[in-house]
Amino acid sequence: MSSSKIFAKNRALGYVCNHVPCATRYLRRRQETVIVASVGKAFHSYGANHLTLLTVSEPQKEEISCIAADRRWVYTGCGCSILAWKRGARIVMELKGHDKPVHSLLILGSVLISVCEGNVVKIWRRGFGQLAASIPLSSDFTVTALVHPQTYLNKVLMGSEQGGLELWNIRTAALIHKFKPWDSSVQVLEQAPALDIIGVGLASGLIVLHNIKFDETVMEFSQDWGPVTGLAFRTDGPPVMASSSASGTIILWNLEEKRVASQIIEAHHSSVVTLTFLPGEPLLISSSPDNALKMWIFDQHDDSGRLLRQRCGHSAQPNVVRFCPSNPIHLFTTGSDSSLRVFNAITESLNFSLGRASYDRKKAKKKKEIVENLLMPPMTDLAICPTRDKEWDSIACIHSNNPFVTTWSYNKRKMGEHKLLPPQYAKATRVTLRLYASAVHITNCGNFVIVGYNTGELERFNMQSGIHRCTYGDQTTKAHKGIIRGVSADPLNQTVISGCSEGFVKFWKFKYPSLLAQSPKPVTTLELTDGIAFFRTHQESSLMCVILDDFSMCIIDYEMRKLVRKLEGHGGQVTDACFSNDARWVITSCMDSCIRTWDIPTASLIDIFKTDSPCISLSLSPTGQFLATAHVNYLGVFLWSNKTLYSHVSLRPLTSNKANVTTTDLSELFINDEGENGEVEDDDDEEVEPEQIGDLATLSNVASVFWKNLFNYDVIRERNRPDEASLKKSETAPEMENEKAISRLALYERTGLTEALDKSDVQHDKLAVRLASLSASTIHHEIVSLENEDHLEKFVEFISWLFTTKNHIELAEAYLSVFLKAHLDACFSKANLAEAIGRLETSHASVWEKLRSEFMFNLAVIDSAKRSDAMCIKT
Repeated sequence: MSSSKIFAKNRALGYVCNHVPCATRYLRRRQETVIVASVGKAFHSYGANHLTLLTVSEPQKEEISCIAADRRWVYTGCGCSILAWKRGARIVMELKGHDKPVHSLLILGSVLISVCEGNVVKIWRRGFGQLAASIPLSSDFTVTALVHPQTYLNKVLMGSEQGGLELWNIRTAALIHKFKPWDSSVQVLEQAPALDIIGVGLASGLIVLHNIKFDETVMEFSQDWGPVTGLAFRTDGPPVMASSSASGTIILWNLEEKRVASQIIEAHHSSVVTLTFLPGEPLLISSSPDNALKMWIFDQHDDSGRLLRQRCGHSAQPNVVRFCPSNPIHLFTTGSDSSLRVFNAITESLNFSLGRASYDRKKAKKKKEIVENLLMPPMTDLAICPTRDKEWDSIACIHSNNPFVTTWSYNKRKMGEHKLLPPQYAKATRVTLRLYASAVHITNCGNFVIVGYNTGELERFNMQSGIHRCTYGDQTTKAHKGIIRGVSADPLNQTVISGCSEGFVKFWKFKYPSLLAQSPKPVTTLELTDGIAFFRTHQESSLMCVILDDFSMCIIDYEMRKLVRKLEGHGGQVTDACFSNDARWVITSCMDSCIRTWDIPTASLIDIFKTDSPCISLSLSPTGQFLATAHVNYLGVFLWSNKTLYSHVSLRPLTSNKANVTTTDLSELFINDEGENGEVEDDDDEEVEPEQIGDLATLSNVASVFWKNLFNYDVIRERNRPDEASLKKSETAPEMENEKAISRLALYERTGLTEALDKSDVQHDKLAVRLASLSASTIHHEIVSLENEDHLEKFVEFISWLFTTKNHIELAEAYLSVFLKAHLDACFSKANLAEAIGRLETSHASVWEKLRSEFMFNLAVIDSAKRSDAMCIKT
């Protein structure tokens, strides 16, 4: 458990997939293909219909290195062990036997084939979890790929790092054939739709379609985008093969014309590790270490593909996390990949991206091949104010060592048109410019952006037009002599606050007479003990948290313009800080991997917990429900729930250098039991609910229309009887019609019920299933048609058996009601039948005495609760 008293582990956001190839499986019960993707120590299951998250597995001690899946189970290689998962979330089996980490898995019928880094192939019986055979391979044949050739019984084709292929019989563990090697290592093996043809992808970029039956090459292709990382064949008609490269490009090859049909440039920002066509559909699944899972559809006449669906996260470490002030479940994140994303804290299917920062967005959109050259540096800070979001941009971002401040639209979900730069630097080039923005703030009205620079300049811009409006300080002395580390403004736009690396906090008038293009002098200046690293403001309380370079923290009341608190105790560089919604707490993170919560009124530390990686940014939601953190070397964002909102927490002052702080493993936050759409159902291994729990009386699952009408069947039949006028014989009808009338008794003298009761050994369970499947009219007719004394006695014993087993209670009552109405006279006139009725009465009374006692107990409890509530109200 986490050592924090206030925050509890919730879950991780933004994880989609990693460098491990995904596995696919088709579930008939869902009628959907499920994609299984690794996210480190856990794996996600996505539905291919909408790429919705179905399940998240429990995290393991080691990273997942490979995945294989069929319609029942998912197998993952974790270190030297192989884990079998059921329903994508529960471990049912662990296979141990490898001495080194497993890197490849292949399911072949009832066996599982695994290969470890020690170049040992092991064959497992999946049903029993037993090792069937072990094949140690020589050092001159290092296995890199596995495939099962279709129609080749018990055969596996292995590709090697040395460029050769070997065909093995896994039942006899014998080498069948060794193919002539190529000059490059085998990266991918894929079965083609044609029998005996295997697609071979090499590290040199060569793609070979090889006939393994005759050991000859059918055709060859060469791609110029680097090593082949994936191969896939369409099975819905067109003879098209897809290949992928380490540069993120996907190429479509026309096998009939032996040429490139189309290509998708920069389909991913990194190497494509998964490439799979869905069976019988023009849909291609691709994944990459850039944390993106994409689905492409090929419905164009020129065989070109377009993006149909995608699920993405940050491809590099997030730098800044901020909750949206107007929407407490939307979390803004910026990453080292120069992208700005919004994560939904409740449902990840509602996540969206605002794009990647570009110097020329239109040019980058048209010419994708040069998009990397147009990317701006990663964002280091952002300011959000959605007050005028419907009218113009509402987000401003500063970039690492870059003079431009970019604007973004939260409403339109895209990058804005403005790139803010002081007018005195408008003619300078990016190469000669030594200026960069170091702090940014958007005023509470949403009309202005205040930007601080490393040169000490402080500027104000109009958010709507991007026009420069004001300069604070003289052109000679500027606003500060050092680097401006923080800027802010009061809610009424009366005061601008700025702080620099030399430890000065200056207060400026927001607006001077229109004749002045600049504000010459600050109104007030506060000098702190050390340089300012950054500061955060809480506008409702007029408090400002200033972080200094000596790791201390100052609380300033900017309305009174004086220092009110100073807190010390951080064990390293402070990376971020935020206020609680009531401004009572300040939460800070620093490079000693600890996250601390400080109580402002008492100026004391009240909570501390440590993670296995330093937190570089954090934000508390406006409602105080979630704390979001971003950490070093983690692609996701982690959520922590505030326990003070739903439980009583006793908080006492703590010492800052507490030695016994427990370290929290962030991989434990990967779990999310229910996902977004419930669990994945297996096809043939579904858990069946018990028919009866203990000694409780159990009702059937039969719909009420099949048995409720039996109690009043005579009334229903009388109501539906036709009137006398319709029963009169037509004058034109021939007289022979009455002669051919057949007795109803003769027509129905043999029924299914009488045939079942004719047997010497009546199987009550099968008879109960048969009667439950009949309609009300058929059941009524078959029970009324009973005339034989032996049949009547056996049917009474059948009803008595239903009451004895306490199963199908409502059906037994309905059958008994019809039976007594139809055969009451026979029950009293025949001795054997009367004895059977007596036994039935005993079993019937035992069931209903139990139900009656339970009903009376529950009614007594409810009545007692009502009376106690009434007494409390009176007092």
